[in-house]
Amino acid sequence: MTPDRASIRAAFEAAVNMSAEEIEAWLETEESRAVGQTRPGQSESIGRASARRIAAILRTPDAARDDEDYAHMRKVVGFVRRHRAQEPENMVTSRWRYSLMNWGHDPLR
Repeated sequence: MTPDRASIRAAFEAAVNMSAEEIEAWLETEESRAVGQTRPGQSESIGRASARRIAAILRTPDAARDDEDYAHMRKVVGFVRRHRAQEPENMVTSRWRYSLMNWGHDPLR
C-alpha cells in the first residue's frame, strides 16, 4: 500500500465511526431521508448515496479497494472534518448530526 493510501485509510477509519450494518439501518430511518442536498434529476440525497458507497467500502478488503474507493474515502474525510467544525448547540436531534450520520459519522460517539 502506498503511503498516500495508508494515510487516507487511517483518516477514513478515524472519521467513519459507524459499521456498514449501522449505516444501512440508519438509511432506513425518516431522519436519514429528511436531510441532505439532492442533485437535479436524482431522488436520493448526496449523503445517502455516499452512505451506500461507504458501507460497500467497509465491506471491501483493503487489497481490493481501487482508486475510486480511495477518492471517495478522501471525500468522506473532508466532509466529516468540515461539518464537525460547524457543531450546533444541540447536536442530539439536529439536522447537522443526521447529515453526518449519512456520511458514516455519529458525532455522539
